[in-house]
Amino acid sequence: MNSPTRHEEEDQGEVFLDESDIIHEVEVDEEDLPDADDEEDAIDEADDSVHIFTGHTASRGGVPFDGFSKGELYTVACSPTDAALVATGGGDDKGFLWKIGQGDWAVEIQGHKDSVSSLAFSNDGQLLASGSFDGLIQIWDVSSGNIKGTLEGPSGGIEWVKWHPRGHLVLAGSEDATVWMWNANKSAYLNVFSGHSSSVTCGDFTPDGKTICTGSDDATLRIWNPKTGENIHVVRGHPYHTEGLTCLTISSDSTLAITGAKDSSVHIVNIASGKVVNSLSAHSDSIECVGIAPSSPWAATGSMDQKLIIWDLQYSSPRATCDHEDGVTCLTWFGTSRFLATGCVDGKVRVWDSLSGDCVRTFSGHSDPIQSLSVSANKDFLVSVSLDRTARVFEIAEFQ
Repeated sequence: MNSPTRHEEEDQGEVFLDESDIIHEVEVDEEDLPDADDEEDAIDEADDSVHIFTGHTASRGGVPFDGFSKGELYTVACSPTDAALVATGGGDDKGFLWKIGQGDWAVEIQGHKDSVSSLAFSNDGQLLASGSFDGLIQIWDVSSGNIKGTLEGPSGGIEWVKWHPRGHLVLAGSEDATVWMWNANKSAYLNVFSGHSSSVTCGDFTPDGKTICTGSDDATLRIWNPKTGENIHVVRGHPYHTEGLTCLTISSDSTLAITGAKDSSVHIVNIASGKVVNSLSAHSDSIECVGIAPSSPWAATGSMDQKLIIWDLQYSSPRATCDHEDGVTCLTWFGTSRFLATGCVDGKVRVWDSLSGDCVRTFSGHSDPIQSLSVSANKDFLVSVSLDRTARVFEIAEFQ
């Protein structure tokens, strides 16, 4: 239950009862009283987090918004080099840099005029990119917390932001059906990739940095040459997706892209040929997330059908089906371990053993759907963000 606001407390003043207000006296047996230990257990059960970040509020400049969404969190990124450093962004038009275990330290990322939809650290950890529905990407110097530059170009909101695996090149997909690439050091536009006919919902560089893959609400996957801007392949039509793409991931050897879509289908595409080489059919609702295991030939998909499915890519068959209480919104593998986590519409974060398919831990604490997950650089912590306006940190060191 929410605490009364400051104004309510002032209005109430002190409250007195006289004998005429007492309707009925009830004798309470000591056995009826809750045990203090029971209360502590209930509290512990309700929130398993070791750190809560509440810097995102439903106000701007101290003035509350009417819209509830203004405090919701949409994106989280853990630094690849500093195990304590986290970036979060959401509906209050802000991002924050903060540190696990240092509740009194935070740097506010200001300047966006709409929700912060995507955050990403450069692979050397030096820079942070913040993408917003205002169509802008801001580049931040992580060590100082100062803005380094603003990247402009798209006429629609930013759906996602990615960094080149070895340099300070930024790639972003927009609601206006375009994909843009910039040099972040110089805040200079390098290329625009045009061809999609609807919002570009997902995309990335291949790990070797030589190719770009993008997925769109137009139900196509496009494969691009980053240097020339040439559209090398368009993947569409039977046997590919019939509805908009929602997510993609690329194999570590840069040969395969796995894509998920609203039509509940998952397809594996050979990037060099642009051909669909396999289809993974088992879900019955929109695919929300996909991730390839870093150390085994397995992949994981999460869907609004309340299932996480672990796939053996060698046989294109399900290894395990992991049931949830509600739709699965996001997933992340824990480095090279066999464990992965899912975020769910029910507000729970669950840890799964991909070998057995068992849920080995359920983290409680959030009260609304989980939107994004990220693992700290040392793999000791998992950070989740939710529509409940909080980021929570859970210990995962035991799942190495």
